[in-house]
Amino acid sequence: MQTKPRWTMQPGLGWLRAALLAAVLGLWLPGVVWAQRVEGDRAVAEGPYQTEVSVRNQTAAERDKAFARALAQVLANLTGDRNVADRDDARRVLAQAEDYVEGYDYRQDEGVGPSGAPSFQTMLVVRFRPADIDDLVDLLGLPRWPQLRPKPVLWLAIDDGRGPRLVGLGQVNAARAILDAAKARGYALGLPQGTAAEQAAVGAIWRGDVAAITALSRRYSPPIQLIGRLRRDSSSWVADWTLVDNGKVLASWQRLDADPRRAMADGAQGAADALFKRYARSNSGATPGAYRLRILGLRSADDYLRLMGYLDDLPGVRRLLPVLAMPDHLELQVELAGGLGTFTRYVDRGTVLAAVPASDDGRAGSPAEFRMRGE
Repeated sequence: MQTKPRWTMQPGLGWLRAALLAAVLGLWLPGVVWAQRVEGDRAVAEGPYQTEVSVRNQTAAERDKAFARALAQVLANLTGDRNVADRDDARRVLAQAEDYVEGYDYRQDEGVGPSGAPSFQTMLVVRFRPADIDDLVDLLGLPRWPQLRPKPVLWLAIDDGRGPRLVGLGQVNAARAILDAAKARGYALGLPQGTAAEQAAVGAIWRGDVAAITALSRRYSPPIQLIGRLRRDSSSWVADWTLVDNGKVLASWQRLDADPRRAMADGAQGAADALFKRYARSNSGATPGAYRLRILGLRSADDYLRLMGYLDDLPGVRRLLPVLAMPDHLELQVELAGGLGTFTRYVDRGTVLAAVPASDDGRAGSPAEFRMRGE
């Protein structure tokens, strides 16, 4: 997918305008490894930089779309923000998701359909390059939900018409929908052991007695509880949720759905959203905004095209505007989602620009300086 360049020409820049007319576009797609697995070895996603998405077939077109969905899921898990893919700059990156893929495998899952007949689903297991994903998160100025994440205790009572019952470790399959949804969001939920005292507390769950459940949870760590009650009414299932952190209610919400699994899974989504808001941290060196850059060492129109093409493709560069062209340098106004410090660290490791040491931050006073590297 091609997008319009985010930079514009200003009158009177001479050779810069001519350079644009001489632009030649090239495309290079790095190879992606499809790992070969031995018989009996089952492909599964492991860690925050790997994920699994369903596919209809194993064609290249279907795989490319799946790569984009997989990258969106990994970014959501790392940041804790399930809406991260809705950002304009993130959408541009998702269109180039293959560039971040380290390898992939297919897996065939077998299940049982509504009629009782066997069903099959092809899954694509995608492994992304961790260092490149970390750079991407920083360049886009995204927050991070630290990987040492709390494991809330799930206090879930279900009433299917026969009275509310607690879901404990012995009934783990009854909670599979919410446990899997939490895993998909990059964290885990724990179930209580289901002792007699805990079973007796189902009444406290049903009446929303947060203090009683908090007291009962003292034997578990961490002191975070997701309290839910799932009940059936005349036309749908109703799930009421409360997330408590160290005795303080972080969030409460309700979900109505004809499918009890979806109503249950929403508890994991709401809890993840609340935990993200509480625990996610922004990059300490990221101050998004507009910065003035001075580029030294431009010797020709080819150098200019190389520079602007590089910056235009860089994640987190939202706008490029040449503002001054001199015989020995070019000045640009650049909007950086991840701030100047992140941008400088990233480009300094590359082959196009080298940072020139300076004491100024580029936002006020003299511009931040960079020098073109030789090809």
